[in-house]
Formats: sequence, C-alpha cells, structure tokens
Amino acid sequence: MGIGGISIWQLLIILLIVVMLFGTKRLRNIGSDLGDAIRGFRKSVNSEEKPPVEDDKGQTIDAQARKVEEPSRKD
Repeated sequence: MGIGGISIWQLLIILLIVVMLFGTKRLRNIGSDLGDAIRGFRKSVNSEEKPPVEDDKGQTIDAQARKVEEPSRKD
C-alpha cells in the first residue's frame, strides 16, 4: 500500500499522464510560478506594516527613528 491506498505504480501512471498532457516545460513554469506566489505570500504575512508616526512638528517618521530619538525612561 502506498499513500492513502494508492500504490506507487498508480502514482507513476498518473504522473506519466500529467507529463504527457502538459509537457515538462509547462509543468516547470507552473511549479516556479506557484513557488513565487507562496514565497510572496509568506513575505507579506511576515512583514508587519506599522502605521506612520508623526513627530511634534507634524512630520512623519518611522518607528525605528522614534526609538533612537526617545530613549527609554526608567522611573
């Protein structure tokens, strides 16, 4: 028994039929496009966009610059 009750020979026959229908070049392109899409999705999920912060003059600064300008205070 193979994966989910499908033997290795049945999987190979299905693979052969798919290659014959689409061709190796098209399958390679589909695979690379799918990989790029997944990579882009992961990148967008992992990068958190923080809202812009305005300083006392009304100018927009990023959060990293604000942390450098305002050191943490200890009470």
